Amino acid sequence: MKASIPIASGYFAVSAAYGMAAIVQGMTVTQAVMTSLLNLTSAGQFSGTTLICAQASLVELVLTQLVINARYFLMSISLAQKTGNKMPLKKRLIMSFGITDEIYAVAISQTGAVKFVWFLGLMIPPIIGWTLGTLLGASASSALPDQLVNALGLAMYGMFIAIFVPVARKERPILYCVLLTAFVSVGLNLIPAFRQVSSGYTLIMITVVISAFMAWRFPREDANQNDDLESEEE
Repeated sequence: MKASIPIASGYFAVSAAYGMAAIVQGMTVTQAVMTSLLNLTSAGQFSGTTLICAQASLVELVLTQLVINARYFLMSISLAQKTGNKMPLKKRLIMSFGITDEIYAVAISQTGAVKFVWFLGLMIPPIIGWTLGTLLGASASSALPDQLVNALGLAMYGMFIAIFVPVARKERPILYCVLLTAFVSVGLNLIPAFRQVSSGYTLIMITVVISAFMAWRFPREDANQNDDLESEEE
């Protein structure tokens, strides 16, 4: 639990912004809190709430979540290698609920096997922080004037900007990916034929197409492969 206290504090701040955004889009405080308690995901939760409040179809919601949260498949497979073969399936399923980017990073960096009880301790503070942050943000949105709540809703976009701008400044491919995504997104909104397509399906198309293009155009070199090549040259 000590190892995940920093994660919990960060989740508290981000989920407060989610709670505000959820209320602005039409959710109740209870609905927003239960969404955070039962999901524990950031980007997927933000987009899912937008689709739900826009009365999108269930198929659209499911496909969007699969695309956005596909990285958790890889994290789960990787983490499963550190749990051992004797851990029961029910314990693995419980652990899978708590896999997020930050929790996975802490767990995978540990030496030796990842034990079930230890991972539960790693999960609990972030779950509490994420849920309480949502409660605070949603309750504040219910009590504050509408104009102020709408202004605070911009915190969600500020969060995403704070996530990718520092990385984009260091790596040119990420910068190109961000700029290309923004260009294509705006372009699709200007094309009359695509205005009839819902935001969820547009998000799916942009994510899949641009991710595939960037992976093809700027492939990451395997560090182990580079080491092997250097050894052969020596």
